[in-house]
Order: sequence, then C-alpha cells, then structure tokens
Amino acid sequence: MNIVNPATEEIIADVKEDDSKTLAHKRNLLKMGQKNWAGRSLQQRLAIIVQFYDLLEVETERLAQLLTSEVGKPLQQSRNEINGARTRVRWMLDNAIQYLSHEIVTDTPELKEQISYEPLGVICNISAWNYPYLVGVNVIIPALIAGNAVMYKPSEYATLTGLEIEKLLKQAGVPDEVFKVAIGGRETGEHLLDMNFDGYFFTGSYKTGKYIYERVALKMVPCQLELGGKDPLYVADDVKDIASVAAGTADGVFYNNGQSCCSVERIYVHEKVYDDYIAAFLKEVQSWKVGLPTDEGVYFGALTRKEQIAVLEQQVKEALEHGASLLTGGERIERKGNYFEPTVMTNVTNHMKIMQEESFGPIIGIMKVHDDAEATYLMQDTVYGLTAAVYSESRERAETILSQIDSGTGYWNCCDRVSAGLPWTGRRHSGMGTTLSHQGLRAFTKTKAWHLRS
Repeated sequence: MNIVNPATEEIIADVKEDDSKTLAHKRNLLKMGQKNWAGRSLQQRLAIIVQFYDLLEVETERLAQLLTSEVGKPLQQSRNEINGARTRVRWMLDNAIQYLSHEIVTDTPELKEQISYEPLGVICNISAWNYPYLVGVNVIIPALIAGNAVMYKPSEYATLTGLEIEKLLKQAGVPDEVFKVAIGGRETGEHLLDMNFDGYFFTGSYKTGKYIYERVALKMVPCQLELGGKDPLYVADDVKDIASVAAGTADGVFYNNGQSCCSVERIYVHEKVYDDYIAAFLKEVQSWKVGLPTDEGVYFGALTRKEQIAVLEQQVKEALEHGASLLTGGERIERKGNYFEPTVMTNVTNHMKIMQEESFGPIIGIMKVHDDAEATYLMQDTVYGLTAAVYSESRERAETILSQIDSGTGYWNCCDRVSAGLPWTGRRHSGMGTTLSHQGLRAFTKTKAWHLRS
C-alpha cells in the first residue's frame, strides 16, 4: 500500500497490508497476552502508560513532521494535536485509580457489597485519520489501562502515524502480545469485522459506522461509534465584540481545514448583527495563509482525501443553483496536492446540502435569522447530534437554547473544543457510546456485582 503526501502527491512510503491470515495470527497473540496484562496491577499498567506519555513529549517534533506529511495539516496544528493527546493521557493517568478501582456500595460487619470493573478482553479499534493521536488515545489508552489487549487499525490515510504509536507503546513497556496494528484499507476492516473481538470501537463517518454496527450486532459485544456531525452555531444580537466572535467562530469552522467531527458546519446570525458579523468573518478568513503545510504561518494545508474535493464542489454548485451567494472561495486550487479554497456562502437555506450534509472541508454556510426561536428551530433541523454552540452575553439565554438541542455537547461562547474530563458522545447519526471522562474510562470494562456476607 502506497502512502501519499496529500500536499505534494509524492509517495513517501509503502507498507505491506495485512490479510486474513496475518490478522488471525495477531488476534490469537492478543488473546493469549491479554490475561497476563490484566493480571498486572492497575498501578503497574499506569506506570507503563506514563512512559508513553513522556515519549510523546520527547518525540513531538519528529512525530509532528510525519503526521503532516501523511495527512496534510499545517505543522503547528500537528504539534498541537500531539500536545493535546498528552493532555488527555495525563487526565486518564490522574483519574484511572479513582474510577477503575473497586467501588464499595455497602460496608457493614455482616455484609459487603461492591462493584468491580473488569476488562472487556481483546478489543478492536478502527480509527480515523483526521486526528489520529487524539481519537487514538481516546480508545487505546483507557483500554490498555483497564487491562484490555488492543487490535488497532489506523486509517489507511494515517498508517505511518499508527505504526509510530505502536512503536512508542512497545518502547514504553506494553508487551508485544497486548497491542497490534492492523494495516490496510477497507478489506482489512472487513476481515476484522469477520473476527471475534470482545468490543468494537469506531471513529469515522455515519455511513461506515452504521455498517459496522449492523455487521457486529449478532456478536452481542459492545460496539461504540464516534461519528460525524453538522454542528450548528448561533450568534445572538447581544454580542458586543463582533470582531472577536467572528475570529473565534471562523477558527471553529476552518481549523484543520474543517476536517473535524466537531467543526462548526452551520452558522445562524441574528439579523441585527448579521452584516457586521459577515464583514468581520470574511476579513478574518481572507487573512489566513494557504500553502504547503510545512511552510511557516500556513493555516490552510492540504485536504487529506482527494475524493472530498468533489463533495465540496457539489455542495457549492447545488447551493448556487438554489440562490446562495458565494463570498469567497468555492473552487479547488490548481496546484499539486489536494487543495480547496476556504469558502464562505450566504443566502443559504436549511434545505441545501451545505446546511444538511457533512462537509468535512473548508466550507461554511451562514444564514440570517430573525430571533432565538428561529435559530433554535433551524439548529434542531438535522439528523446529527454532536455539538451545538451559542454566542451571547447571557448565559441563561444560551442555556435555554442549548437545552432544546439534542446534542452530546453544548458550548456557550466557545466551540470546537474537547475536554478530557467531560464525556465525548454523539446522538442519533453522530453515534453512541462515550469516550473521555470517567464514563470513557469505564467504557472499556464490564461490571461485576459482589455480595459478600460474613
């Protein structure tokens, strides 16, 4: 399998894909190794993950360079991702003992009742390319801490990064028979779905997530899906610093070229501040530099997948045909690599694809609304339910709106952020199950109830 740099179209490596036999061998090794790993104390497993945490810091620059060459994001954003992953790992290290140790419910001389958290066994993690370190550690680290063995399939667009994660885990002390990487694309994924694992954890699109859920349902094991979104944002009329809000929300749209599950993908602006917001938003976007992701000061690098350019072109075309206005961008950039102009469209309606279908690229539709009621109605008009954001001077006003939105996360005066201490979860087509927070630690365990009478 050739690994292609999306910014230059150069082949930077080739790797051997797994087949059904090599995957079965790896899975058998994991099955044998998991019991010994689970037999170690929680403190011993944590000590190994501490070494991994430290190695990420030591190797940050090398890992960032490799990540940028593979997925096309600007180098500083790659550094940010690795540092963000370390922050999440640190939270897990600091909180694992509290949330994975035996929980005493009743403790009397006659009766002790407690809950224990046991590992699921051997889990399969089919991961994503847009943030391979962040979405990777969301699953890999709590799974290993809890005593599971892991078959990790990085996206074929982030294969080299996946192999580096494996290398650092082994260097930190994770036994070879406890963590294995499955290399390849869709065919490799199909082989994994045919095999028996004790849990499946997927990050990616709704279409693929639904397919995986249907394929593994008869196994009756946990299947957790972190899927996409069409995340709405509302700017209310009481916002005072329009320029600051425009800059912050533009970053929420376009960071990582819009290739984030929780990117802002729909914006609704109160008519009283609409014109000022549009002017400030456009000024901010047009100030950002497009170019090679390794160049200094570049904000927009290359899209990871060339196929996504056609999706963006179709959304622009359909919106224009139905009366939308194109303020900037709208076309692929004619140069080597997968580049698309940062695109801002107005006079959109909620019936357009740009406001309903996940874009996953540097494109946004902005719509004028009359009041909070209209904004709330339009924000709810989606099959997705990942995040929603409100910018307002009033927390009460924002919470009133957000409480009506069926999403896993609500933001007031912020957007496009994730915190290790809070659950990361989607609703409806945005998935099911939870990573991060204490729920994300326990997601990789099964509970046992103990009734101990003296």
